[in-house]
Amino acid sequence: MSEQKIYDLEERTFQFAKKVRFFIQKIPKSIANNEDAKQLVRASGSVAANYIEANEKLSDKDFDFRIKVCKKEAKESGLWLRLIKETNELDEVNFIEDLINESIELRKIFNAILKKRE
Repeated sequence: MSEQKIYDLEERTFQFAKKVRFFIQKIPKSIANNEDAKQLVRASGSVAANYIEANEKLSDKDFDFRIKVCKKEAKESGLWLRLIKETNELDEVNFIEDLINESIELRKIFNAILKKRE
């Protein structure tokens, strides 16, 4: 995520989910890492999928709900990333830091979208 920021949020959330999957392939295999990785894959993919759903909203209420889910899943992604980072000796420290920062930025973006709609 050190390259230029993507302003198309559908593409940005897709790239986040994709980079998470590349990262997961590089972590050591253990029972804890496997479980954390499964949760991380689900949460990061849910950010992207729910943002697409928000853009295809059935109503304003549906849009708000989907954005709230995106925010929640971005926060959850950050949790799993932190757990993996803090319970492993990783070579990919900068990459995981970038992913953690991206989860925080995405959460802030979704929060701003919600606040703007109030």
